[in-house]
Amino acid sequence: MTTSTKKIVSYLLKAGIVIVAALFIYRQFSKKNNDLKEFELLVSSISATRVIVTMSVVSLLMFVNWFLEALKWRYVSKALINITLWEAVEAVFCGLTWAVTTPNRIGEYGGRVMFLPNRKRIPGIFAMAVGSFSQALITNVLGIVSMVWFIANFIHEKTWGYAGLAVISAAVVLVQLIIYFHIKWIVNVLDRISFIRKFHRFFEVLGRYKTHELIRIMCFSLLRYITFTTQYYLIFQMVVPQMQVGPMLLVLMLFFFITSALPSLDLFDIGVRGFTAAHLFVYITDQKLAVISCVSSIWLINLFIPAILGSLFVFKIKFFDRNA
Repeated sequence: MTTSTKKIVSYLLKAGIVIVAALFIYRQFSKKNNDLKEFELLVSSISATRVIVTMSVVSLLMFVNWFLEALKWRYVSKALINITLWEAVEAVFCGLTWAVTTPNRIGEYGGRVMFLPNRKRIPGIFAMAVGSFSQALITNVLGIVSMVWFIANFIHEKTWGYAGLAVISAAVVLVQLIIYFHIKWIVNVLDRISFIRKFHRFFEVLGRYKTHELIRIMCFSLLRYITFTTQYYLIFQMVVPQMQVGPMLLVLMLFFFITSALPSLDLFDIGVRGFTAAHLFVYITDQKLAVISCVSSIWLINLFIPAILGSLFVFKIKFFDRNA
């Protein structure tokens, strides 16, 4: 294609991504309108000052959350290329815009690595996978802890079956931890497969991370986990103040663990998450509608606003080369 043709195709692709994302956002926002109205009704009896302060802090923490993700992305991508912090922020928000239209946030990978030079994009997917793996490990480890607590306190039937599930889950997480801190093994395994070995230049980036770097990447993930857990804590304390903090946090960890394992056809389709939250929190509160509305409001804040902001960065993507 000629340079002018590339530019036309590039702009059309960008416009298409923004339009499709906008339609998804609008559709999901409309679907969750009832939950938002329920949330407004719940906070109507709370002082306006407290609501404004709490929601402002929760919104600020949303930016902190994705800023930490940008720091992590910049750190993992340095194994390929040095990018600025602002470039990392652009890539993260753009990835969120792509994510809303794809199953299980797969589009987030594409949206983010498109900010890298052409030759670095496929290796960039593997670099991003390291960061995602570390986030999943934090969720899984803390989720197992909360699962053991939950079984011990609330499950009285078929205890052995649930205990077996907890043991199996713990074993899986242990294996994941071993693989994470010996991620070079994946490169060795892939190199042993003849038809995959020829793509070594793409996945060899996995072997570049040293133990101290993997620990630092996991620290970024832990800080993110603490950040969005704090968001839930603040919302629940405002709407359902009678809920005990300890059990609330433990059920939250279990909620994150379960929902992270659930397949999702739409990033904004939080019906399953609301259903899961309602059935978990019923053990510590009878405010089912309050729980669902809180979960819905936080999910929309954490993904609705970033996806809109990310659409501004979609037009900076270079589909064909750095100059396209």
